[in-house]
Amino acid sequence: MATKSHLKRQDIGTNNPHLFNPIRTTIETAFYKNNVIAVTSLEEAYQLARHSPGTIESDLPIYRSEDLGLPREAKVLLFNDGGITGRQASARRIIDQNNIHAYSKTLRESIYHNRDVTMYHATVMIGLHEDFALKAHLLIPEGFENTLYSWMLNFQMMDEAWLPVYEESRAFDEGDIFLYSDPDHYVSGHENGLALFDRDHNAAALFGLRYFGEHKKASLTMAWTIAKRQNFTVCHGGIKKIKRGNQPPYIMSVFGLSGSGKSTLTHAKHNGKYNVEVLHDDAFVIENDERYSISLEPSYFDKVADYPTDSEDNRFLLTVQNVGATKDEDGLIVPVTEDIRNGNGRAVKSKFWTPSRAYKFSEPINAIFWIMKDDTLPPIMKIHDAALASTMGAVLATKRSSAEEGADPNALTFIPYANPFRLYPLTEDYENFKRLFTNNKVHCYILNTGSFQNKNITPEITLSAIENIIEGNDDFKPFFGSRELLYAPIEGYDIDPKDKAHIEAFNARIQKRIDFIDSLKGEDVLPREAKDTLSALKRELGDL
Repeated sequence: MATKSHLKRQDIGTNNPHLFNPIRTTIETAFYKNNVIAVTSLEEAYQLARHSPGTIESDLPIYRSEDLGLPREAKVLLFNDGGITGRQASARRIIDQNNIHAYSKTLRESIYHNRDVTMYHATVMIGLHEDFALKAHLLIPEGFENTLYSWMLNFQMMDEAWLPVYEESRAFDEGDIFLYSDPDHYVSGHENGLALFDRDHNAAALFGLRYFGEHKKASLTMAWTIAKRQNFTVCHGGIKKIKRGNQPPYIMSVFGLSGSGKSTLTHAKHNGKYNVEVLHDDAFVIENDERYSISLEPSYFDKVADYPTDSEDNRFLLTVQNVGATKDEDGLIVPVTEDIRNGNGRAVKSKFWTPSRAYKFSEPINAIFWIMKDDTLPPIMKIHDAALASTMGAVLATKRSSAEEGADPNALTFIPYANPFRLYPLTEDYENFKRLFTNNKVHCYILNTGSFQNKNITPEITLSAIENIIEGNDDFKPFFGSRELLYAPIEGYDIDPKDKAHIEAFNARIQKRIDFIDSLKGEDVLPREAKDTLSALKRELGDL
């Protein structure tokens, strides 16, 4: 089996510090108390969520419910959290030697005070192939059955079909993932919530955080951390395989924050020109030596802003969070989507949303696209140099969406590799991506999905540019004469090689990226090479 549990007695204790420490042991112990009920099937979780106070049982049937392990008559369930409807990045704390004793006490107190509360324990698999499959556990109080149910839907239950996969999976010297959640408990000094991560022991705890996305991303964060230790490159993005007749398949991945177009590009069908197979639109890993890719979750956690109530895509809804409800002309309860009630309305969608789905791509990846929103960049660019390619991923410029609570949607920000959930030194991502671009000949591109020269860049423009690359019809030219940075000319988004104002604006953005690198501290510090690469590009263009 992949992760370790049920150890021999001689392997339990201080002689095994990798699996036993104050935080992990405190969290795991809570799972065995006599007020804990194990929820072992999706049908049981559905019934618990359906009857949980505050749940709205819509009249939307779940498509192919029995194939998902749900009752034939199962309906889409809706549950709303309250004032906060997004992630709280400021809530995150990483356990270290300076805080381990204080936070251990916090955990012990919360668990003690929950002794009179019914708690639910669920177990899932994260990673959908024998080459990467982890066991994860969630413990959450009564009253949050909808969170439990959505978590079990989002990841993979170890049912009759999947238990053999896990039992035959590659073994790692890692313990199971344990996540403890107490959404009603607010720790003093952390009134907006607290997310504790013991990254070395695969254990985490959430306090005062109701949003389901916190539970999903906390679980993925720990899975990604294990993946990094086990020679995988961590990917917060979408990846798909494009098949073109007798041509070799083309595997491309897109990296961007929520709202950048990541899911749209991943699920694009290209007007039927290709056979498209999707691995996932949010979370996967790439093995560093053999370069295969593995999906971490079967379902999709998608924004509902772009899907009106009558959208055909809503046929694949499983649960809905932080959206409105109304009755239609037939008196049926249906969700009110499009973020009318609040920002960042969300849904867990079935794996059946994707007509053709894979859980592993054995072929090596061909291309990585960094999605940015930077109005000094043309719609699509290509980077030749591996160090510059990895650096531009590390200084990925974008605008935050309502998925991040309290974020300014108009502010340009830099999110390394579009992954704000990292628990390990940033330089490790830098080196892993650089190795992909160097040794494995992965091509690197930048997609600007925002605007350029005061003109919006439409999804049609972006998809057309990608299709030209897939078909070998791309015609990249030096960007203001640069040897390493190229652009594809697109009608209506012209570049004047004598436009000094554009060069100055672009260089100003490069300087902002350099300033961002200079501002990084501790484990977020990048190798000196990253700053030097950007400085060289700035000098090259400044000499024109």
